[in-house]
Amino acid sequence: MHNKNNNFPGPLFDKLYSRYSLCLLFVTFLYLSASCNRIANNNAQQADECQLVRDGYGPPGTVDIRTETLVTGLEVPWAIAFLPNGDALVTERPGRLRLVRDIYNNPELVPQPVISVEIASTSEGGMMGIELHPDFENNRLFYLCVTVHENGELINRIDRWQLSEDGTSAQQDRVIYNEIIAAGIHNGGRIKFGPDGMLYIGTGEAGDPDLSQDPNSPNGKLLRLTPEGDTPDDNPEPGSPVFLSGIRNTQGWAWPDENDANTVWLVDHGPSGEMGRTGHDEVNVANAGDNLGWPTIYGCQEQGSLKAPVLSWVDAVPPGGADIYTGDAIPEWQGNLIVATLRSQHLHRVILQDGRVEQHEVYLQNEYGRLREVIMGGDGELYITTSNCDGRGSCPDNQDKLIRITR
Repeated sequence: MHNKNNNFPGPLFDKLYSRYSLCLLFVTFLYLSASCNRIANNNAQQADECQLVRDGYGPPGTVDIRTETLVTGLEVPWAIAFLPNGDALVTERPGRLRLVRDIYNNPELVPQPVISVEIASTSEGGMMGIELHPDFENNRLFYLCVTVHENGELINRIDRWQLSEDGTSAQQDRVIYNEIIAAGIHNGGRIKFGPDGMLYIGTGEAGDPDLSQDPNSPNGKLLRLTPEGDTPDDNPEPGSPVFLSGIRNTQGWAWPDENDANTVWLVDHGPSGEMGRTGHDEVNVANAGDNLGWPTIYGCQEQGSLKAPVLSWVDAVPPGGADIYTGDAIPEWQGNLIVATLRSQHLHRVILQDGRVEQHEVYLQNEYGRLREVIMGGDGELYITTSNCDGRGSCPDNQDKLIRITR
């Protein structure tokens, strides 16, 4: 097990970090007023193939879409897993796994949680990602990313569970991976199986930017493990679970080729005050073994082998989940990356061609508040969740929602 960082003692750290963040925001404002385009790293250059959006987030969407609110009464729904029988499992960040019956036709939220997990108190951690085992229909196994205290340390852990036949309860099967440092911020938390049958885990740098460049730390990385939690022999670095490095806090990625796991389209959070930097959230086209550069470069910068993104925004977005649209209801979106955004409160469509951004546009601006999850359902429709009850939005009386995007 990697050495854990003991400098993040839960709630106390959250309070101190909040005060620290306010100071940083004020200092950053003065810094940006003097020179908003200053490159902090004198060895870095602006990448020609990266589009930098200097004002706002992008042009308004050109395709007509329709939304359907399917479920209300959720509390920070972080991720969705669609079951073969037409039901769905939804994680709530406070530590509950919820069951939605018949989500495609007549969705009904079951009042009693499937499981409740004791979650460590952090502002951004909790019960986050969920993913079904590739052979779920036969073994009923699924995976969760949870923030917990273990042996006196705060970690993000990947647990495997087995769902009951009726879907209303589950038993923990085993711990898959428990070496990810957790903190009040930058916990990553998304988990997905790739086209190669391997389990990919997005991690944040837990407020310590140097971890993103530390090859011995799983933090600030996209990890690649077997379904049993072992390191595959064909990983970019033998013996290491790291697939990509130099990440600040990713919560979304997808594979453009369903038969090739080597290339991923990945979104990442830009800085929020560190080193006098703000904004510059990213969309990346990355290949196995790439280093995305945080904290050495940011935004559209590139330097040596450190890879620049293909799209970045001066104004803070930042991105939540992301998926590639593969449905028929909105044919204009087929093959496009669809990204949920939090602070900027919209759904973002990115058209990528040959590794470059051909077009990008904004949908649902300020219509539903903060958006967290984006995922294609088993019915070929796109589903999103709101994240307005996470302490950073305005939580309505009917709490957070699960929404379908269609034509």
